[in-house]
Amino acid sequence: MADHHSWALAFGVLGNIISVLVYLAPVPTFYRIYRKKSTESFQSLPYEVALFSSMLWLYYALMKKDAFLLITINSFGCVVETIYISMFITYATKNNRAYAIKLFVALNVGLFSLILILTHFLVKGSVRIQVLGWMCVAFSICVFAAPLNIVARVIRTKSVEFMPFNLSFFLTISAVMWFTYGLFMKDFCVALPNVVGFVLGMLQMLLYAIYRNSETAVGEKKLPEQMKGGVVLSTLGPSEVYPVAVYIKPDVRTNEDQTENEQTGEANKKDAKTLEDSDECPV
Repeated sequence: MADHHSWALAFGVLGNIISVLVYLAPVPTFYRIYRKKSTESFQSLPYEVALFSSMLWLYYALMKKDAFLLITINSFGCVVETIYISMFITYATKNNRAYAIKLFVALNVGLFSLILILTHFLVKGSVRIQVLGWMCVAFSICVFAAPLNIVARVIRTKSVEFMPFNLSFFLTISAVMWFTYGLFMKDFCVALPNVVGFVLGMLQMLLYAIYRNSETAVGEKKLPEQMKGGVVLSTLGPSEVYPVAVYIKPDVRTNEDQTENEQTGEANKKDAKTLEDSDECPV
């Protein structure tokens, strides 16, 4: 029994460390937002979903015994996601700011308060923990569907520029850590979602191995400022998704071709003007 708790502690600490790195993955994105004083094409939905997930798992961990490591990582997640959302609201346009505030009130205040009231008054004791646990499982598995559009895009375009390998690797390791933690703690509500996370992480790395030598995306238009959105999915007990900025090399040949076309167009205009000014027949 003592050995099980020692192993659970070890994997839980490792899971905390990796999950902190995952939570901090959007920092470059928000540094970009702060520097440009604009949220550009980014949306608040992923961060508010992440905050809701952290709040739900924190509530679950507080109801359980011996869940200190779940409390630490989800408390950290709540603080970090709140900072992200605050920055988003500060620098968003008027319409995006209004949408973000409405979503925050509806999801993070309204829905969470409803769950809190219902689970507090309608269920008691161990049943409350089970209900909360399976709610967390259901929500986490639903969130796991978010990166599937990125996986589909990688297959369609035969390019992994939308899906950085390092993030996929660390998320897979995170899934292993939290799955093992849940197994040793006999907490299947933590272990189960990370089975899905591990499978998805392995799929992402497999796709990276297949398409890593593809330099350009097939059938995709370049986005402005060479920025494209990739999705980060955390596979700890709580799950969250955020878009992160991925730098794409500018298409130098395209710029050269455009310059050449402009010069050719100017030359053609000059020739046409010369013919108009001349009294001679061009034939």
